[in-house]
Amino acid sequence: MGRRKLKIRRLEDMKARQAKYSKRKKGILKKAKELSMLCDVEVVLLLSSPSGKPTLFVGQDPNGLYSILQKVSNMPFVEREERRAYTIEMLKKFYVNWESEFDPLSLPRNKNIDTLKLYEDELQEVKDKLTKKRKILRDWKNPKNVEDLNQIKFMEDHLIASLNGLRNRKNQLAMEQQSRERYLEGTENLEI
Repeated sequence: MGRRKLKIRRLEDMKARQAKYSKRKKGILKKAKELSMLCDVEVVLLLSSPSGKPTLFVGQDPNGLYSILQKVSNMPFVEREERRAYTIEMLKKFYVNWESEFDPLSLPRNKNIDTLKLYEDELQEVKDKLTKKRKILRDWKNPKNVEDLNQIKFMEDHLIASLNGLRNRKNQLAMEQQSRERYLEGTENLEI
């Protein structure tokens, strides 16, 4: 005769919950150890008891936690987010059958992920600006290839402003040169 299937639901009694946790914790730690040995994989298991006491299991490699964290931190942001979304989706499917009050979307998001996303957005903005500046530079190098009337008007205005600036500078230098020549003429006349 087989065992009847237990309906999985949250235990209301704290003592019963703690006892069930202790019993099942031993089983899951045993399974994690077996998985680590049989499949030669790095396993890190972090459990938090109902009373809040954490339990950490690291497989055969004593540096397993460090190496797993290193791999995750080196993983591209997009891939981490895809894995996170996949895990949340799996948790949703898993807990739908259990009539649980668990909401995977309520899992705390890592602030570093949000910060990284901001940096990635900022990097994308800088890349976009760089692309625009390169296009403008190409337009200046080959004005015959420009087909946008607004761009040609912008280039014309810029050239006119630059030309006016050059004229002003030329006039200023000419005046300074005349001034020096007059000064030198005045000092030569004094010597005679």
